[in-house]
Amino acid sequence: MNSPKTMQRDFKSPLFEHKEKRQRKHQPLLVGGLSLVVTAVLVITLPSIATATRSLLPKKSPPTDIIETLSRQNNIVLELPETNQAPEAVDKFSDYDTPKQEAVLATQSGKWHTQTIKRGDSLSTVFERIGLPPTQLYAAMATGDVAKNLKQVHPGDQLKIYTSQDNQQLRGLVYQLSETRRLEIAHNGDILTSKVIETPIDRRIAHATGTISSSLFLASQRVGLSDNLTMELANLFGWDIDFALDIREGDQFSIIYEELYAHGEKLRDGNILAAEFINQNKSYRAIRFTNDKNQANYFTPEGDSVRKAFLRTPVDFSRISSRFSLHRKHPKLNTIRAHKGVDYAAKRGTPVRATGDGKIILRGNKGGYGRTIIIQHGSKYSTLYAHLNNYARGPRTGSTVKQGQVIGYVGSTGLATGPHLHYEFRVNGTHRNPLTVKLPDAAPLPKKDRIAFDSAAFPLLTQLDTLKRTSLALNNQ
Repeated sequence: MNSPKTMQRDFKSPLFEHKEKRQRKHQPLLVGGLSLVVTAVLVITLPSIATATRSLLPKKSPPTDIIETLSRQNNIVLELPETNQAPEAVDKFSDYDTPKQEAVLATQSGKWHTQTIKRGDSLSTVFERIGLPPTQLYAAMATGDVAKNLKQVHPGDQLKIYTSQDNQQLRGLVYQLSETRRLEIAHNGDILTSKVIETPIDRRIAHATGTISSSLFLASQRVGLSDNLTMELANLFGWDIDFALDIREGDQFSIIYEELYAHGEKLRDGNILAAEFINQNKSYRAIRFTNDKNQANYFTPEGDSVRKAFLRTPVDFSRISSRFSLHRKHPKLNTIRAHKGVDYAAKRGTPVRATGDGKIILRGNKGGYGRTIIIQHGSKYSTLYAHLNNYARGPRTGSTVKQGQVIGYVGSTGLATGPHLHYEFRVNGTHRNPLTVKLPDAAPLPKKDRIAFDSAAFPLLTQLDTLKRTSLALNNQ
């Protein structure tokens, strides 16, 4: 472990730097003697505090550069705990809220304030709430152009502000601009300065595999996947699998994806790199490929686009109350009437998506269908969405819509016993079962990208095979 003097040379914090020569020249003997007493107390107490901190926050390391700098300003020698994290990577204010760091900051007779921006707040109202005088606001805004970011604070944002003990002097401020950028205002000698610090993103590869016993969401939660990642997985295979109807007990999935980290902390999930879904013993695979124009899409191992011209279902994860059938008693008319579509039972107001690109040819009431939208997709295909509660803003008769665009909301208008969506799929004017009709494919992988795709796909497919074998072995135990 490096000696304290070595640390004083190596650790240079970007915040609260002072000139050491001036301090050594003017430091009174009385303060020096008092510092020795404080040193003895800190040496005894800090190791136990540091141990408690590590047990509570095992993934974080203390910001040794800040601790050392503040200690140097008071001629305090600290025995710092060993850490595997490089000093340059420790640069985050959320790490300050630990007993050890608060003890060191207390030697500066200052304190931290964490302020959450409320509706109608500005930097001046935040400073006023803390008790900082207006002169300190002017000093902060005069530190440079980057300080203008403080004029753009939004409700829910947080500011970390370090002040003197009497709240009359601003000593530091941190505002997280994004996941990777933060604004810092700090003392540099006798003046305040500001700068924006960029934090590199660390992309780590993770994987998970699961078996469905009751629902996809529960199976995903058991293997540690977030709900957002589960929805992305479902959307990825949504052109081939109707996740409202087709899922069965025993279906399996494997997924390889990115996790994004900064300062050793996970920020969020990244992209799905590869995935497999086994539905009713049929396997579907998707590989993410980015071409030389930085355009990313998903393809099957054979190079076919995972995307189809139509989504299999117009709503997300809803229970189907009535399947396609030519012989069914109508619930209101009490007669046998061909039911040439699928009913998706869902709560009133559930968004309804266009299953393919096309042009709206009807948006209005249509007899027993109630509020209805019909979309023409080229010259061959058309889709119908009925019993809507209301329509989405924007699209009108004659408007073009994109696949996945919300066009309306589930309701019970027309001859409907309760809220649900009635969906029909027609080919050359003839009703076809939307659950089983073969959907046209999108454009496949260009031939010029085939070699690069195969090279990128091979290790991912190998890992999917490994995950599949491991899952089968565990299920057979």
